[in-house]
Amino acid sequence: MAKKPSERLEELGLVLPPAPPPAGLYKPVLVVDNFLYISGQGPMLTDGTLYTGRVGDNLSLEEGKQAAHHVALTMLATITTHFGAIDRIKRLVKTLGMVNCTPEFSKQPLVINGFSELMSDVFGPEHGVGVRSAVGMMLPDQVAVEIEAMFELHN
Repeated sequence: MAKKPSERLEELGLVLPPAPPPAGLYKPVLVVDNFLYISGQGPMLTDGTLYTGRVGDNLSLEEGKQAAHHVALTMLATITTHFGAIDRIKRLVKTLGMVNCTPEFSKQPLVINGFSELMSDVFGPEHGVGVRSAVGMMLPDQVAVEIEAMFELHN
């Protein structure tokens, strides 16, 4: 029998950061029908600080990918804090990855792989990989990466 996402998370030895408070007037999570929508999440570190910088300037591609990995952990923390157990999630449906980068940087999909790879590790290669967009832009508070996502819930 396949392992539950919570078991995979524990097996991987991943530590979730604190869930960040909303930075404006919005809900961190929202359930509509059988879908869980997660507002844009930044890369929160376990000490509560944000992973900041600009890929192609003061951050390398690998550092950007690490920031996206931290966003995945932040999103899981937001889900468990504001929604409940991640085992209630059936699959990742959609990811919108935004990379704080220079205009010349063109490898945003490789940066967002840091998020996608962790989701695949936690939810499995079938249920942890959904459709995805990865774009470059300027982000609030100089966070390196921001990601929003949509998940399907178990009935």
